[in-house]
Amino acid sequence: MTERHDVTIIGAGIAGLTVASELAAAGVDVVCFEARDRVGGRLLSVGLGADALDLGATWFWPGEHRVRRLCEVLGVDYFQSYSDGDALYEGASGTRRLSGNPISMPAYRFIGGAHGLTQALAQRLDPQTLKLNSPVILVDLSGEALVVTTKTASFRSKHLVLAVPPALAVSAMRFIPPFPVEVHRIAASTPVWMGGTAKIVVRYREPFWRRTGLSGAAVSAIGPLREVHDLCGPAGQPAALFGFTTGFEARSASTGSIEERVLTQLVRLFGPEAANPVAITPQDWSAEIYSSPPGVADNNNYALFGHPLYTDVSADRRLHWASTETSTASAGHIEGALAAAERTIRRVLTWP
Repeated sequence: MTERHDVTIIGAGIAGLTVASELAAAGVDVVCFEARDRVGGRLLSVGLGADALDLGATWFWPGEHRVRRLCEVLGVDYFQSYSDGDALYEGASGTRRLSGNPISMPAYRFIGGAHGLTQALAQRLDPQTLKLNSPVILVDLSGEALVVTTKTASFRSKHLVLAVPPALAVSAMRFIPPFPVEVHRIAASTPVWMGGTAKIVVRYREPFWRRTGLSGAAVSAIGPLREVHDLCGPAGQPAALFGFTTGFEARSASTGSIEERVLTQLVRLFGPEAANPVAITPQDWSAEIYSSPPGVADNNNYALFGHPLYTDVSADRRLHWASTETSTASAGHIEGALAAAERTIRRVLTWP
């Protein structure tokens, strides 16, 4: 079967859903494909309602007006992330307390988790617009209509929006004709934000570290977590810490499971109460095949973010890159994804 639409969007993360929502509101016939069985992409939270904790994108920062405006439009509440107290540094000679927390920057978090943004955007769409469990395998740019093919159907449209990381797009899909050599090289080499990273969320009954004047922030030269942050909700509930490590480190079992190694480290940093979590949830983004292509950890040239090739659209100005990695502003952040979506919406609505 073949369907026809005005715009086809690949990827139902924050960028793809923003493009779909805004274009649909403007009367444009859109369809949005998502390979996973859920929306949100790298906006992923564990838990329900106000108890949700982020496994992916977590913060937005002062001055990121697109995120703030979207929260207001969607009715998603946010709060200032906790940073009061001292931080810790862990090195080979032991742990040192850093007065005044020089690690954390002022930032905001979403009540109920960042996935509240993408869930709210999805709810604004006609259910027929979203095609979940639908990985795209072929994109044909050779004709008057741009044709996207999944395992079960083909879809024709005037415009195509690639709202997935460029490296994933050129790895997971076949393009006809192939991209020019330089475009393919740049896309394949562009890092995927969080692509080589594992995030570990550790939930506790209370934020016990605050009782001793600690902010929950730490950096470590030992690991496995290279940095740690307070992930508590407003007023300290739900109580949690989280940290980052590499996907390789998270999968290494030579010295025990990542959960065991993280708890050992947190006890070193914060004392014996850290040994008794309510839950510990690892999220290895490098193992997410619909976020990160093979070899993602080797892509570390962040100067490729916002490369001019991503704004020099092809296929008669009908092919658009719209992931956060393609943004010239706040690339890698939620704000960057919204900036890329904003650019795409404007170009679709003003075509030709």
